[in-house]
Amino acid sequence: MQERGTPAKQRLYKNRFEKSRRFFISPVLNIDNPPENDIIRTQKLETAVKNVNYVGKIDREIYKCITEDITTDEVIITDERVEHIKINHPYDYERYCSYIPDIIAEPDYIVQANKPNTGVLLKDFRENNERFKLILRLKIEKDPKEYRNSVISFWKIGEETWKKTMKNKKILYKHE
Repeated sequence: MQERGTPAKQRLYKNRFEKSRRFFISPVLNIDNPPENDIIRTQKLETAVKNVNYVGKIDREIYKCITEDITTDEVIITDERVEHIKINHPYDYERYCSYIPDIIAEPDYIVQANKPNTGVLLKDFRENNERFKLILRLKIEKDPKEYRNSVISFWKIGEETWKKTMKNKKILYKHE
C-alpha cells in the first residue's frame, strides 16, 4: 500500500502524532515495571496478544446475565487498550485505574452492550462522588483458548451520562 502525500508531509504528520502520543501517554502508572504493591499487576499469561496486565477476577454468577458460556474468571487489560484509554479519555486511566478491580468485582449495574459477549459496567463510588463506565468483553467457549475476559475501555462519566445510560440501555444486572 502506497502512502499518500510528500515525504515532508509524512514526516510532519508522524512528528505531530508522536508529540500528541507523548502528551497523552506519559504514564503515571508504569505498567512495564509496576511497584510491588500496585493494584494492577503485570503477569505472564498465555494470551493471544503480548503485554497483558492482570486486573482481577469476575464472579461468574454476576456475569451470567451477559452470557452463560463464560470459561474463565481472569480479567486482563492489554497495553494497547491502556493506550486507547489514555488517548481517548485523557488522564482517566492515570487517575482512576485503581478503581478497575472494584468495578469488575462489584459493578452496580451491567447494561447491554452493542457487541456480543460484552457488557457495560457502571459503578458509583458515592463517598468520592465519582461514576465510571467500563466495557468488558467476556471469553466464551468458541473463543481461542488464549483469550481472557478483557477490559475494552474505561472512563469517568458525569451524572448526565449516567442517567442517559440507565434510561436508554437494557439493564441486565443490578447490585442489591
